[in-house]
Amino acid sequence: MKKKILLLGSGELGKEFVIAAQRLGQYVIAVDSYDGAPAMQVAHEKEVIDMLDGNALDQVVAKHKPDLIVPEIEAIRTERFYEYEKQGYQVVPSAKAANFTMNRKSIRDLAAKTLGLKTAKYEYASTLDELKKAIETIGIPCVIKPLMSSSGKGQSVIKTTEDIEPAWIASQTKGRTGASEIIVEEFIRFESEITLLTVTQKSGRTLFCPPIGHRQERGDYQESWQPTEISETQLQAAQDMADKVTRELSGSGIWGVEFFLATDAVYFSELSPRPHDTGMVTLAGTQNFNEFELHLRAVLGLPIPEIVLVRKGASAVILSETEGNIPNIQGIDKACEMPESDLRIFGKPITKKYRRMGVALTYTNKDESISMLRKRATLIASKIKVN
Repeated sequence: MKKKILLLGSGELGKEFVIAAQRLGQYVIAVDSYDGAPAMQVAHEKEVIDMLDGNALDQVVAKHKPDLIVPEIEAIRTERFYEYEKQGYQVVPSAKAANFTMNRKSIRDLAAKTLGLKTAKYEYASTLDELKKAIETIGIPCVIKPLMSSSGKGQSVIKTTEDIEPAWIASQTKGRTGASEIIVEEFIRFESEITLLTVTQKSGRTLFCPPIGHRQERGDYQESWQPTEISETQLQAAQDMADKVTRELSGSGIWGVEFFLATDAVYFSELSPRPHDTGMVTLAGTQNFNEFELHLRAVLGLPIPEIVLVRKGASAVILSETEGNIPNIQGIDKACEMPESDLRIFGKPITKKYRRMGVALTYTNKDESISMLRKRATLIASKIKVN
């Protein structure tokens, strides 16, 4: 059962997906906007295009005639996916899922208004004046995000009225697709955040990975750990919400469903219809299948009988310190001295300030606490310098 997979987006998550696909004998064409992207380094073929150019996207699909179209990023002309499905192509997990989750307005309205999931209060704004009016309704502090972005790009926390204008400018200049409408969210005073990796199957029940805790800075993931503390009541609420929203969006694959855990409630936050960056902790062997293997098996229609926790693990990102070409990576030898640990260097050809260039991983089957695993992962990451 060899399938031709067109991977749209070739970052570090795509690279691990391609490695999983290679191990099961699949054929992958990796696509991105720049040459030498991580997934291109391990794929059979590559294409360099602007995926926000619908005509260029059409040409690549027509050229390769893939069995599966697998998006790895949000910055794609996803409305084209509906036409691809009409032409008989399988879009992962579905054209509907890719389009709804590309736009925070669509997914938030679906979750809150259609499905009745508990979310933070929110408003939308397309101008600075509309933003000021939305903040009067939501209150300060609040969070603003571009509707079409990811990984914290263009996101800000407004703590005082002086933050409003700079936050508006950031939302219009730093999002993945440039200027766009924004969402203004109530600032939830949560105790923790989790990612609930959810696997939907073509024939088989929906499965949930053990919940993953994570910490963010600048709106982007910095470290994650598995498992994380959560009550049975909270876990059941999160699983119920994840099942509802993935069922509504339809399709097979892994979904990164994010939640805020508060003392009195579980809030649905966001959803990605693909492997999640916080899920890189599963590369530490925390589960019987890592998130990329689960995604591949689900999209190929292979049965996944169960997902079980094998051991505890933690991850910490390795960030670039400067901007430039041909990254100089030092300290790998020092990092490798640490027992019960591993690391991944993604192979990105260009550095940017705070760009994620690798991840440090720690694990144990012993009584070592998650707190100690996190400290070890952070220590390992600190030994590696990218400049």
